[in-house]
Amino acid sequence: MNGTAAATGSASCRFAHYFVECGVDPETGLEPDDGAGEGFEQSPIRRSFKSKVLVHYPESTDRNPFNKDAVNMLCMPRGLSFRTRAERLDPQFHSFTMSFDDGTRSYGFVHTFYEEVTSAPIITAMQTLCQMHHVEHHSASSASSPSSSASSSSSASSPSTSSMDSLVSSLDESDTESLVSACLGCAGSFDPARDTLYVSKALCLLTPLPFLQAAREFLSQLHQAVTSHTAPPLPIESYIHNILYEVPLPPPGRSLRFHGVQGPIVCQRPGPGELPLGEYPLGEAFSLLGVDNMVQLLTCALLETQVLLCSHDYQRLMTVAEGVTTLLFPFQWQHIYLPIVSAPLHHLLDAPVPFLMGIQRRDGSQRSSLHLPHETNLCFVDIDNRCVEAPEDLPVFPAQTELVHELSEVLLRFGLPPQGGVVTAPATASPRLSSLVLEDLMEDRRNGNLGGEELEVLERLQALARRCGGEKTSDGGKTLGHAFEEEEEVLKAAKLNIQLREVFAGRFAAMFGRYEEFVIHSALDLDSWLSNREGTFSFDKGSFLSGQPATHLHFLSRFLETSMFSSFVDGKVISRWADREPLQQLFDSRLERERLCDTDGEDSRNCRYRKCTTVFESAQVIERRLLKADHTAIHPHLLDMRIGQGRHHPGYFPKLQADVLAQGQNTNKWSGRVTASRRTDLKRSTVTEHVGVDNDQRLKHTFVRKNLRQAKLLDSSPQAVTQTHREFVDGLLNECRLKTKRMLMERMGKESVELGQGEANITGLQENTLIHGLCDLLERTWGHGLQLKQGRSALWSHLLHYQAARVKTETPAESPGSNGSDHRTFHVGTLLPRRSLIQDMRFIQTMREGLSEVGQARAWIHLALEKKMLSHHLKELLTNQELLRQLYKPHAFLLCEEEREQFLFHLLSLNTVDYLCFTRVFTSISIPYRVVIIPMTKLSIAMATVDPWVCVSGELGDSDVRQIPKNTQEIYFQCKNLGRLSTLQLGQENSGLLAKCLIDCVMVYNEITEHTYKFPCGRWLGKGVGDGSLERVLIGQLVSSGGEEDAGRWTGTPPELASPSQTVRAVLESLGSRSRILSVEVQEDLREAANNLVKHFHKPEQERGNLTVLLCGEGGLVLSLEKFLLHGLKTNRLFQRNVFVWDFIEKAVVSMETADQMGDLHRSTMTKGPPCDLLCHYVNAINASPRNIGKEGKFQLLVCLGIRDRLLSHWLPLLAECSLTVRTYEDGALLQDRAALHSLSRILHTLNEFTITLETALVKGVDL
Repeated sequence: MNGTAAATGSASCRFAHYFVECGVDPETGLEPDDGAGEGFEQSPIRRSFKSKVLVHYPESTDRNPFNKDAVNMLCMPRGLSFRTRAERLDPQFHSFTMSFDDGTRSYGFVHTFYEEVTSAPIITAMQTLCQMHHVEHHSASSASSPSSSASSSSSASSPSTSSMDSLVSSLDESDTESLVSACLGCAGSFDPARDTLYVSKALCLLTPLPFLQAAREFLSQLHQAVTSHTAPPLPIESYIHNILYEVPLPPPGRSLRFHGVQGPIVCQRPGPGELPLGEYPLGEAFSLLGVDNMVQLLTCALLETQVLLCSHDYQRLMTVAEGVTTLLFPFQWQHIYLPIVSAPLHHLLDAPVPFLMGIQRRDGSQRSSLHLPHETNLCFVDIDNRCVEAPEDLPVFPAQTELVHELSEVLLRFGLPPQGGVVTAPATASPRLSSLVLEDLMEDRRNGNLGGEELEVLERLQALARRCGGEKTSDGGKTLGHAFEEEEEVLKAAKLNIQLREVFAGRFAAMFGRYEEFVIHSALDLDSWLSNREGTFSFDKGSFLSGQPATHLHFLSRFLETSMFSSFVDGKVISRWADREPLQQLFDSRLERERLCDTDGEDSRNCRYRKCTTVFESAQVIERRLLKADHTAIHPHLLDMRIGQGRHHPGYFPKLQADVLAQGQNTNKWSGRVTASRRTDLKRSTVTEHVGVDNDQRLKHTFVRKNLRQAKLLDSSPQAVTQTHREFVDGLLNECRLKTKRMLMERMGKESVELGQGEANITGLQENTLIHGLCDLLERTWGHGLQLKQGRSALWSHLLHYQAARVKTETPAESPGSNGSDHRTFHVGTLLPRRSLIQDMRFIQTMREGLSEVGQARAWIHLALEKKMLSHHLKELLTNQELLRQLYKPHAFLLCEEEREQFLFHLLSLNTVDYLCFTRVFTSISIPYRVVIIPMTKLSIAMATVDPWVCVSGELGDSDVRQIPKNTQEIYFQCKNLGRLSTLQLGQENSGLLAKCLIDCVMVYNEITEHTYKFPCGRWLGKGVGDGSLERVLIGQLVSSGGEEDAGRWTGTPPELASPSQTVRAVLESLGSRSRILSVEVQEDLREAANNLVKHFHKPEQERGNLTVLLCGEGGLVLSLEKFLLHGLKTNRLFQRNVFVWDFIEKAVVSMETADQMGDLHRSTMTKGPPCDLLCHYVNAINASPRNIGKEGKFQLLVCLGIRDRLLSHWLPLLAECSLTVRTYEDGALLQDRAALHSLSRILHTLNEFTITLETALVKGVDL
């Protein structure tokens, strides 16, 4: 293989891909960095100037092309920095990462130091700029003083546009000389005659893996060799060539030693069964933020909120960012990842997508000075002040208290306080010794080649060095004691890293240990799965959540909706046809090992917290690799360089010889030192990587984020910025399409369950999670391109601006909920325009919930969604084009007309289903209701003779009794939110014979959500008519939740069962004459009613409907039993015109009591004992109740109490064997059919295993 092939073809196997030098280019001179955001009032010595990539080697590689602009921006995020001799010139270190479109990353490690400026043009330019600045500053000060003239003020109004000549010409010559001489002695000035000018220079190493300690040590040794008065053993080119072309990647599970300028450096790589490489010090990250903040930050990252890190130190940004992403195993961050965002890339803070980014805090800047368009779902992390501002309503991480306690124990074992605050100086990778004898001893100790005597001698030397006070062995060297201490610190940091990571990996294994059981494999091949990916579910979320502890559901329901979890599940599905992702394969293998060791088999809902048991084992593996290197790379050696090249000039980084660094050289005698086993490992790893490359190419279209190109994010050119925001717009539109489609599929899936067409696949919690995601999407959409905002919510800010604009042109109308004593008539013409955007806003603003701006925006979205007005309201909001142009930048999503219309169209599709998200979330607010009693048309005049009252009940409570005013049929009242309405008690106080009316139905209107509930009645209310009832309990149904344009439109939501109608009553009365024809139908209805009750209790609790409807509604258990008992009843003998089951039950009870007293119970012994006594007791208690609920109401109450107390299955046989039954029923009646009666008893007996809780409205007035 020739040299060129070695430099490019084997790049994927090399330790480092590129060596880069960035700094000032003497040929182009000083160029101000306009993107740095610095003003001209700042001294030129403090300003930032553009840096350049001076050299980089090699020129390029096949799989990792060199991105010059991006590397330069990340090496020197603030551009060039100048210093004078009086200022600190300490070198700085930071790292960065670059993400590529295929999901891979490259890591950069930067050593920045100050080098004396030798270019005369640069020195002259800086001196001129300093003089101009001081003269301008003096001119501006003079102009602002009272004695200054108008001309001086005019000339100083824009000093940044004035030239040096124009400014100096306005002063006398003597004044100019004295001013310049005086200013040159001020801080921030520069005089080349008295001072020395230094400029920053960066040395960078780009690697495929995060070898933080090794890269940092190599660059540090390189810089020390440059600044040392003693020349290094070899030219600098030899060491750079060695690290680029001759140091390979360590094989998995092995460690590698290579040589820097001043000593050996060791790096290691985890094996196949270990956690991936992660060298960024987690101990430092936890010390910077504390355990609680770190867990909260990880929670935000897992839920894919927008995470913004802030610190004055770039390396702190990388440490925290890499720490968080490392702890996500086995999941991977799927969105924008830029731990260091330089000033030219600050437009990315406007990104309407999840991101994890970091910005540098400028000196003296405050949190309030940051104008961020997105704060609703933003997690702002102030690293320097140990502060994490999490989004509102952030769920708690599962078992967070126990997790924090376990993490604290790990930190305390390493001497770190859990609350943070102690940040140790980062340790270097290995000792630098000038003595070759001591260096060899150190290497032999590391490799385990020292015997007992030699090891004792070395330990004594170490102890002696510590006692001697740590004198330096040579220029730039370290004492032996210090070397050992640094080595121990590196080992300690590595062990702490792996132990903290194992704790989190153990938690994810406990949470998702059985995830494979819920993966849905519905496709036959990869192509069909890819083509139908958006329309299919790959994970059974409902079943998974049903097996989780209740305290974990809030977090897990939101996490299951994230891109990182979806990508994780997709990888599992695709593994049927292709190789598994490495992280997923590792996670699955760890789960398999845990299953073999776990014999308890605890229920996941009740399992206790288990601490991680592999922390010490994993730490020992790392320790063994670091203490004994498995491989040694080729040593640096002389290269074929021209004579005179590579000379040492202390303090100056040499000009590198390009011809020897542009490609690898294999013509040296050291090239044969790689062992045969090492060549085999390299060949094996190369083959594996190429197979992986082919597989990645085959599946690349599956995993690439279609809406973002990561590689283009670092391009700050105007064309690239425009294209990036164009992709953001497309991404928002696509996300809206997918979210609305998912909400429709889930909601309609629930409705198909209610219709008996499928299995349960969604819970109320999941629905809330989807709506929360919709709120987040709207906030990010309204925040894109926003330039004028008030408060934290972009959407609510826009609404407030719109409201203010409307107030100027319209007279504000009264909110419907503003006055609880208002009894006005509710007609459309008397209100604000019904379904008004402003009306909904005003109601939200009057809610006494203490809502923040974010909370108010979410409440408004919930209300608009429930009213099916979300798309309509947003369309109205966007009609004010002048306001849009005032609030938003040209690239904003809301100014893209075509995409905006499509966005609203997708939201309009949500009107096809019903949501009660506002009613069920904001449960403590006050809601105005209107109740209207509708009598039969021909008998409406009878309403004048009654004195009715109502009591409305819902999921959250009841309204108490509300008396309807005389001579009216409606009442308006305001009370606490009742939730979804279920029952209504209708009664009257007047018990006279003339006080009676036939009620068709009762309508209840929610004046805020505009929901209408219908409570069918179809029966008489009054004495001496019907069953003589003065009070009825009606079952309601939601008949509409939309307005004019939605009236009559099918919503896809099945109607609930209502109260039995008059038609049903007519059918019941005719049952006696059609006994043989309807017996099968009656039994089938009874089985269906009982089956509905069984299915109700087998659903998850969050998904269960209204139990009262299943008991008392049309098709419910009460009506089915009434049909059963009416079947074959002889109406002409015992009863007159009306047929009521309660008449038979009353007579049967009297018969039982009479027979019991006379001792005439000769037919059966079943009537003796508790069931008989309880039946008589219940019937007598119901008759003694003060409520006038009529015969139908009494029978309904008896059935409900019997099913609640598990007595109903015993009472029916008693009624069947009563002597009265033979005389009352025909021979073919179901009550006299032993087989039918036995079947009914068994059906009712199956309901005894459930705990039934009855609504207060059903059992009011009866104490049983």
